[in-house]
Amino acid sequence: MHKIAKFIYYKILGWVTVGDFPKVDKCVVAVVPHTSWVDFFLGLLIRKVWNEEINYVGKKSLFDSPFGWFFRWTGGAPVDRSKNNNMVNATAEVFKTRKKFRLTLAPEGTRKKVTKWKTGFYYIAIEAKVPIVLVAFDFGKKQVKISKPYTPTGNKEEDFKSYVQFFKGVKGKVERGNFYL
Repeated sequence: MHKIAKFIYYKILGWVTVGDFPKVDKCVVAVVPHTSWVDFFLGLLIRKVWNEEINYVGKKSLFDSPFGWFFRWTGGAPVDRSKNNNMVNATAEVFKTRKKFRLTLAPEGTRKKVTKWKTGFYYIAIEAKVPIVLVAFDFGKKQVKISKPYTPTGNKEEDFKSYVQFFKGVKGKVERGNFYL
């Protein structure tokens, strides 16, 4: 699958990567921008290109029959999002139960245009004591750009300034203009 993925990504689609996925067993991977359903499949493809296990979380019911096997096979982990369960703590618990877990999240929280990122990815990284890796799906330049691991300092405003700088000029599959924090 690795060779086929590389052939599709580099030769057929004509994309490139900028940077290398860091050698960390646990991290939060913040992917921006999230503008299309195509992003999910690009994420699955780039995982195979890098030959890395990269995960995501989904509501518990997604992992029931008949499609639960597919979500587990693609790296998904079920999380109970009931009203009695704090999503940050529930997701941080998943990190504790796994030797290797690299959680992918879209800070926008939706494919629609947003004026502000959700902050859950940041607080999950703090609670789980793991770094944040930024990944940009730039459809304008046909590249996936990867950052170095960032350790959240707890000063959200300052940390987010550097995160936003990393994504400056990146264009999603569906152009929505600039995003703000």
